[in-house]
Amino acid sequence: MILFVGTAGVALPNIIKTWSGSVGGPDAVLTNALILNIALILLGWRRYKALNAELAERRQSEEEARRLAEIDDLTGCLNRRSFAARLAILLEQECNSERALAAIAVDLDNFKQVNDLNGHAAGDAVLRATAERLGRVLPSGGVLARIGGDEFLCVVPYHASAPDRIEHLATRMVDRVATPVNHDEVALDVTVSIGIASSIHLETLEKGSSGAQDLMHKADIAMYHAKKQGKNRFYWFEPPMENELRFRNKLESGIRAGIANGEFVPYYEQQIDLETDKLVGFEMLARWESPELGVVGPDIFIPIAEEIGVIGELSEKLIEQAFEDAKQWDHQLTLSVNISPVQMRDPWFAQKVLKLLVKHRFPPHRLDIEITETCLHENIGMVRSMITSLRNQGVHVSLDDFGTGYSSLSQLRSLPFDRLKIDRTFISELRADENNTALVDAIVAMSDGLKLPITAEGIENEAIHEVLKSMGRMKGQGYHYGRPEPAAKVLERLSVQELLASESDDVLDLEAERKKRDDKVESGKRAG
Repeated sequence: MILFVGTAGVALPNIIKTWSGSVGGPDAVLTNALILNIALILLGWRRYKALNAELAERRQSEEEARRLAEIDDLTGCLNRRSFAARLAILLEQECNSERALAAIAVDLDNFKQVNDLNGHAAGDAVLRATAERLGRVLPSGGVLARIGGDEFLCVVPYHASAPDRIEHLATRMVDRVATPVNHDEVALDVTVSIGIASSIHLETLEKGSSGAQDLMHKADIAMYHAKKQGKNRFYWFEPPMENELRFRNKLESGIRAGIANGEFVPYYEQQIDLETDKLVGFEMLARWESPELGVVGPDIFIPIAEEIGVIGELSEKLIEQAFEDAKQWDHQLTLSVNISPVQMRDPWFAQKVLKLLVKHRFPPHRLDIEITETCLHENIGMVRSMITSLRNQGVHVSLDDFGTGYSSLSQLRSLPFDRLKIDRTFISELRADENNTALVDAIVAMSDGLKLPITAEGIENEAIHEVLKSMGRMKGQGYHYGRPEPAAKVLERLSVQELLASESDDVLDLEAERKKRDDKVESGKRAG
C-alpha cells in the first residue's frame, strides 16, 4: 500500500495531464508501476480472504476437537475429564451455608453379562438408553457425564436442608432404568446401583479439582456399598464405607497374590450313607490360608473372586489339588466339587474339567460336579450342553441347594441330573418346623418318582439324622459327622478306617471305566 501511494503520487498527475491533452504520451514506467500496484492490491486481498478462511476453519477444528475431548461419543454426555472440571467450578459457585451439591454415581448392574450374552451392540443400546433416561429425570442445573464403561456421574445443586429431594431423584433413576431396553426384538433387563455424596461430606470444603475428585470418590464408595447390599438401590456416603472399601481392595490384592502363592487349599466334608452309616465320599470346600488374615471361609473370598474375574483360575487349582488328594483315598469314595455360576458361563468349562481329569488320571465316575439353581436362570441351553458333555464322559452332575433358587419341575425332568442336594435351610429346622418336614417329605417323594438320589446338607445332630434316615435311603453331610478338614487330617481318618487307596485300586478304576465305555457303545448299537 505504501508502494502504491508513493508511486501513484507521481504517476497519476502525469497520466491525467496526458488524457487532458496537456502533455505528450503517458510515462510508460509510471503507468506500469500503477498497474503493478493495482495487481498487488488484488492479490493481497485474495490472500487476506484465504487467510481469514483458513483461520476460521482452524478455529472450527479446534472447537470440534475441544468438544470431542469433553463429550462421550456414544451417549453425548460429558466425559470424566470435563465433568471433573465442571464440578470444580460448581463447588466454587454453588456451595455456601444454604446450598450444597450432590454427586450421584450410577453404575449398571451385571452389564458385562448383557454384553457377553447379547453382543456389544446391545450393550451400546443399553448405555444410550440409560443416558437418555437419566437425562430426562435430571432437574434444571444438573449435569450428567459418562465416566467409564458402564458408570455415569451426575451433579445436582440442592438446598442443604432438603436432602429428600436428592433421595426422590435417586429413586426415580432406579425406577426409570429398571424398565427393559428393547434391542433387536430382545428385552434387555438392567438395573442400577447408586451412590450419593454431598459437598457437606467434605470435612473442610475444598475448592477446585481436589474437592471435585474427593466428592466423586465418595460417591463411588457409596455406589459400591449399594452393590454389596444387593444392587438396584441407592445409598448416601457414610465414613465407615471408606474403611470397608479399603478392606475390600486389600482382599482383592490378597486373593490375586494368594492364587499365585498357593494359599488356597481344599478342605473336605464327609458324606455319609444314612442307611448304612458308612463314609461314601467327601465334598471339597475351599479355604484361604492367608498369612495375614488366617483361615478365611469361602463366603468371604468366593464372591470377590467372581467379581474380579479370577474364580476360574482359583477353582481349577483347587480341583487339581483335590484330584491328587482323592487319588490317595479308597477307589469307592467319591469327590464332590462345587462350581460357581460364573464358571458355567464359560462355554469351554466341560472341556476344561475333562482335560484336568486326563492330566491327573482321575476316574470320571468318582467325580460329582455340583451346580446351583442360579445357573439354570441364566442360559439353560448352555447348561444342558455342559451337563450332557460331562455325563457322557462318566462324570456325575448334581443340583445343589435345591429348593432355594429358580429350578422348576420341568427343568428337573428335562435336565439330566444325577442327584439332588436338599439345601441346609430345610434340614437345620427339620424337627422344629412342621412345614419344613412336609417340604422335605415332598422333595423325597418327588425324587423317588424321578429316580433321583438325594443328599441332605446341614445335618447338625443325631435327631435330624434319624428323621432323615426314616424317610428313605439318601446321603447326608453336616457338622454331626465332623467339620471340614484339610487333606492331611482326612488321610489320618481314612488310615484308621482302612479306606486308603491300594495298588489294586488303579486296576479296578481302569476296569470300571472300560466297562462304562463298553456299556455306552453297546447302548448306542441297540439304539441304532
